[in-house]
Amino acid sequence: MRKDQLQILKQMLSLEFIRHESENGQNKELQIKINQLKNSHSPIPVFYVGAGTCGLGAGADRMMQRLVSYLTENEIQAKVVEVGCIGLCSDEPLLDVQLPGRTRLIFRKVTENNVISIVKAVLQGKIPLENLLGQHTSQELESWANIPYLHEHPFFAPQKRWVLKNCGLLDPTSVEEYMAYGGYQALARTLQTMTPLEVCDEIEMSGLRGRGGGGFPTGRKWKFALNTPAEQRYMICNADEGDPGAFMDRAIIEGDPHRVLEGLMIAAYAIGATKAYIYIRAEYPLAIARLNKAIEQARELGLIGENILDSGFNFDVTIKKGAGAFVCGEETALIHSIEGKRGMPRPRPPYPAVNGLFQKPSVINNVETLANIPEIILQGASAFAQIGTEKSKGTKVFALSGKIERTGLVEIPMGTRLWELVFTIGGGVSDGRTFKAVQIGGPSGGCIPQEHLDIPIDYESLKAVGAMMGSGGLVVVDDKTCMVDLAKFFMDFIQRESCGKCIPCREGTRQMLEILNIISRGRRSESGYDALERMKSIMYLERLAEVIKDTSLCGLGQSAPNPVLSTLRWFRDEYDAHIYERQCAAGVCAELLTFEIIADKCKGCTLCALKCPTQAIYGDRKAPHYIVKEKCIGCGTCVEVCNFDAIIVK
Repeated sequence: MRKDQLQILKQMLSLEFIRHESENGQNKELQIKINQLKNSHSPIPVFYVGAGTCGLGAGADRMMQRLVSYLTENEIQAKVVEVGCIGLCSDEPLLDVQLPGRTRLIFRKVTENNVISIVKAVLQGKIPLENLLGQHTSQELESWANIPYLHEHPFFAPQKRWVLKNCGLLDPTSVEEYMAYGGYQALARTLQTMTPLEVCDEIEMSGLRGRGGGGFPTGRKWKFALNTPAEQRYMICNADEGDPGAFMDRAIIEGDPHRVLEGLMIAAYAIGATKAYIYIRAEYPLAIARLNKAIEQARELGLIGENILDSGFNFDVTIKKGAGAFVCGEETALIHSIEGKRGMPRPRPPYPAVNGLFQKPSVINNVETLANIPEIILQGASAFAQIGTEKSKGTKVFALSGKIERTGLVEIPMGTRLWELVFTIGGGVSDGRTFKAVQIGGPSGGCIPQEHLDIPIDYESLKAVGAMMGSGGLVVVDDKTCMVDLAKFFMDFIQRESCGKCIPCREGTRQMLEILNIISRGRRSESGYDALERMKSIMYLERLAEVIKDTSLCGLGQSAPNPVLSTLRWFRDEYDAHIYERQCAAGVCAELLTFEIIADKCKGCTLCALKCPTQAIYGDRKAPHYIVKEKCIGCGTCVEVCNFDAIIVK
């Protein structure tokens, strides 16, 4: 960082600047210098490449290399900036183009094959519409005529980007640009104008609840730690998201690491902690690299270290890499892992806010919770409390995935209808299929059927239908999904990820998984008294689930049966069909499928008979064939090789 830039940034953090900004408006001379730190005010073209994990997975790195080579070969003066994910993952790779003085244009599905043609056209003032998503809004720059705005796109229109406001827009590796858009102003204001108790009061008045799944009031949790006498307290950021289909924390850190770091610093000050840990899974190398860069830059600015901004506040932070254990998302297991022990939960109370890391008062908040803090400090508790519902304030970030047209990261106000999230923002079910359910809250959550899509998304409403907010993973399933098989998938995940400390979770989830496997088996897999044992075990499925909920040690074990209980509640007919009729209507459970050859369509080519692994298909050449059901194992090979659509699946 250059000395002149460092001087400007430190001036922006001074108490004099903060007071001047709030009382008399912007300092004109300093504002000119601040604008020079923004890429949007660059005198040369700027190309923004969506280089989050999703973008890189879609080929953004190859597209970017092709772009840089073209600019270099043609001696075109321009900047290429890597940004995080703006949220619309289904349209990656994304490329923003900003010409001097004009608003940014954003293009979708830009690959190494079409990037040059798009760039050539824009540099000539021509806008290729085929890949265009729209233009960003700006009060300072000239808009493009007859080009739709990005905020009008159905994916973005219902959103309120509070946490994600910088993701996909700012360079996540540039503290200069982060601060030019108001970054670290909340920290400076906190340290120089507020006491720790006042910060806790502000967060409590905002109504912010933990976004990691539990939904406990954040300000109240902070006060527990602050009011517990101790020489040392710890602040912990939980970035160990382990839910299948969840990628909120990763995307937020990749796109705006300084915002998370600023929230962590404010939280540490509020509870009287001088040491913080960021617990993040090692499978997130890009997020870790950008966090390390942010910490390095903050340290250079004097925001990490001793006597920060002459406030007397000391702060240091350490990144702790996790090995990907699902149980380490639980607070006490996470604490054990940081301490170098095996990640296993312990009974509560005492709660971590009283007796946590190294037996000291500790507060654990997840990434999204901390990313809310700077904006609450800057805009005030009332601004946050005006968003959402009476008991669920603010916004919530969701990771949309599954059988849906537009997958990606979405931030919506609490109280938004689930229907709007799936069909307006997400664009509905993909491939022309029919909506069946949405799995929300990960393995500990539950399925919500179509008849309840009109419920508002908040903590209480989701609990009422047997689901939970969780960290924000949301998976849409269509009519080709077997709900028994879906429950089996989540139960298999939970059983494998169980730490094994308590018997109800360790043995109970194994028994539930075995019962689901039994339900999915056909008669040909049974012998002796297997059929009788099958019916006996099914009778205990719900009772077993309730015992696990009531007696497991930690929250993960207590919520482990939720996928089974919610699918039983809303899709019992599918369980009945599996149990009594041994049929899978979705055609997913292989052992329950039956195959039949339509005689009028069969040409007697014998290809199916030759490929059948159990020799269950008979018939003469050029004559209709037939399947011996007792020998058929339901592998589906015959369907795949038939060229005449003569085999149907029942």
